Amino acid sequence: MKVLASGEREPRKVASGPTMTARQMVSAVKRLTAGWSYDVVSIGYPAPVAHGKPIAEPKNLGTGWVGFDFAKAFGKPVRLINDAAMQALGSYRGGRMLFLGLGTGLGSALIVDGSIVPMEIAHLPYKRGKSYEHYLGARGLRRLGKKRWQKEVREVVARFRRALEVDYTVLGGGNARLVEKPPPQTLLGSNANAFLGGFQLWRDSARRRGAGRS
Repeated sequence: MKVLASGEREPRKVASGPTMTARQMVSAVKRLTAGWSYDVVSIGYPAPVAHGKPIAEPKNLGTGWVGFDFAKAFGKPVRLINDAAMQALGSYRGGRMLFLGLGTGLGSALIVDGSIVPMEIAHLPYKRGKSYEHYLGARGLRRLGKKRWQKEVREVVARFRRALEVDYTVLGGGNARLVEKPPPQTLLGSNANAFLGGFQLWRDSARRRGAGRS
């Protein structure tokens, strides 16, 4: 888990792990951000989100996230979106963009003329009754090996580019750096773009206030 405040240069991080609860996350963030000043909070959540709230528990963390009052816990206004959507927002350069997050799992989002549409394609069937995440997630990388895994990445990008008619694709997540030859019209993103996406969530509000840090 990484945190950054606008106006600060270096992110701070702490291991999350499969047992971290929402309450533990808030406590960890408060410890990490000691000495920082911020007015609002953006959260990239590793599971489906609807209307700014988690609608499913994350697979790689603990429990207690759905129904948790993040604003009350932080004592500040909170905006929460899917983590892939947050990184996609920070990676967006206009037009129609497909974002695929290559990490522990497979994140995905579509942005069309500035409107973001989080997607959950990871668990849709892909090949031999297995899901996209089965091939493109971290376990798929270990099982297939780097060369075969990259081939699957290129095939999936081509498939969704045709289906969604996007102008370009951004590959983000921690394993995007392993893609040695990106497919046509495909850019390699950075996990740091998630911070940009988080700041973007509050940009219009900050302009109306004339100030404010997140």
